[in-house]
Amino acid sequence: MVPLVELRGAMIYAAVAEMPFLPSLICCVLGNILPVPFLIKFAKTVLVYLSKIDKIGWIFQKIIDRGNKKAKKVNDFELLSLFLFVAIPVPGTGAWTASLVATLLQLRVVKSTFAILIGVIACGIIMGILSFGIVDLVV
Repeated sequence: MVPLVELRGAMIYAAVAEMPFLPSLICCVLGNILPVPFLIKFAKTVLVYLSKIDKIGWIFQKIIDRGNKKAKKVNDFELLSLFLFVAIPVPGTGAWTASLVATLLQLRVVKSTFAILIGVIACGIIMGILSFGIVDLVV
């Protein structure tokens, strides 16, 4: 559930701790996806609140304005893009960041959560293969 580390770090930890793969994957996916609907639902409120703070509010207002501008240009591939963004196992491209992107692009909570969930599962499988050394079994 921790931003930046999320499932990517948890799967590595599970492998190092010699935990079983499938229960580790399930726990990591559930822990990673749990905050997503709340993040999507309330991130805009937090951004608006932060935009009203003296001296730093302009930064958050700029983020809001940029998101509103991009939301008008969103095409039919936003959910696929959200999925791919999360599925790639690179730090900073996880569920927390994708939730903020979904909020800024004004995407629907349920559809965004589903796209992020599928991305988290795909990333979990990739990280599981890399972390647990399943690649050695296949090759």
